[in-house]
Amino acid sequence: MELTLLGTGAPQGLPRPGCPCAACATAVGGEARAATALLIDGALLLDLTPGPAFAAARAGRSIAGVRQVLLSHPHDGPAVEFPAGLPTPVRVPDGRELSVISGHRVRAIALDAPGTGYEVTSPDGERLLYLPPGAAPAGLSGPPRPYEMVLLDVLGRPDALARLRESGAVAPTTDVVAVHLDHDVPPGRELRRRLAAAGARTVADGTTLTVGDYHEVPDVPRRTLVVGGARSGKSVEAERRLESFPEVLYVATGGTREGDSDWADRVSRHRERRPGSWRTAETCDLVPLLAGEGPPLLIDCLALWLTDAMDSVDAWSDATWANGGAAALAGRVTELVAAIRATARTVVVVSNEVGSGIVPATSSGRRFRDELGRLNAAVGDECEHVLLVVAGQTLPLRG
Repeated sequence: MELTLLGTGAPQGLPRPGCPCAACATAVGGEARAATALLIDGALLLDLTPGPAFAAARAGRSIAGVRQVLLSHPHDGPAVEFPAGLPTPVRVPDGRELSVISGHRVRAIALDAPGTGYEVTSPDGERLLYLPPGAAPAGLSGPPRPYEMVLLDVLGRPDALARLRESGAVAPTTDVVAVHLDHDVPPGRELRRRLAAAGARTVADGTTLTVGDYHEVPDVPRRTLVVGGARSGKSVEAERRLESFPEVLYVATGGTREGDSDWADRVSRHRERRPGSWRTAETCDLVPLLAGEGPPLLIDCLALWLTDAMDSVDAWSDATWANGGAAALAGRVTELVAAIRATARTVVVVSNEVGSGIVPATSSGRRFRDELGRLNAAVGDECEHVLLVVAGQTLPLRG
């Protein structure tokens, strides 16, 4: 089954007309995108992009052989132009199946938002799933086998990809292609980086793909370290890397603090922005979690874990530090680093980057700064990806 993407952008396209934002300003040349539309084997057209005949011609294709046009957007969605010579666009009712004269079979998938998703099966049996923007499957049961290709709004609805993974509809070999791309993420390297973290990719308008052909799926790293300063956006970046995966265990190393309303407010904000399917564990006992089996771990953060470890060996005391405290803390750190090295789970670890500014006035403060720097370096050595977040911008240091 051959698929040509006549457009890959949001309904208003990218750049949006008249929008002054930075993402729109840089969406030029190959980064510009028309509204998403899919031409399948020259016979089936899913959604309409402005000037589909010209879009197809630019891609070296023709829409003259199109036998069926299907719409996925809500009834009150963006206005579409119905080109002369094409069959009248229709929408398949949820759950119904349509047989196209070309031999393709199309089944309408119910969604949790207005619109219609489509499962397309080729005459040879290859299967793809296409979802409209802002939508996820509703009550999806596992298909007979994973789809060869899935096209959806990865950035707008990462939870849709999580549901598909949970049901078995998306497997590690599924080619996940992001469409309906809008101006929420700067195009180019940052867009590709965020999609790769979700195991997805995107292509330029006019690209033709063969469904079922081998493609090197973006490799989701097993271990990632995200470092940054206070309010840099490091926790948001860490959460974003796992939001397209179901059943994440969020490991909060800060615990609870009686009577501290500011801390309670911080914890509440973190919980509110996390997907409802995630579970939370408040613990600094990380080694058993890393050694066990289960869903991905998001550990936030190493600085609080180190605080607890230093408390446990009384490393704040100069006398204790000189008489066994340093060795005791080194043992705790070695044990944690070894567990990160050996873990079979997907892990994203958050930590503070320190030591770039004022030297702490106390010996215990300097000790904490030094030990956290060493801990970050040791953990970073064991991670496939290391990211530095500054002013909300993510800089890959490794991977």
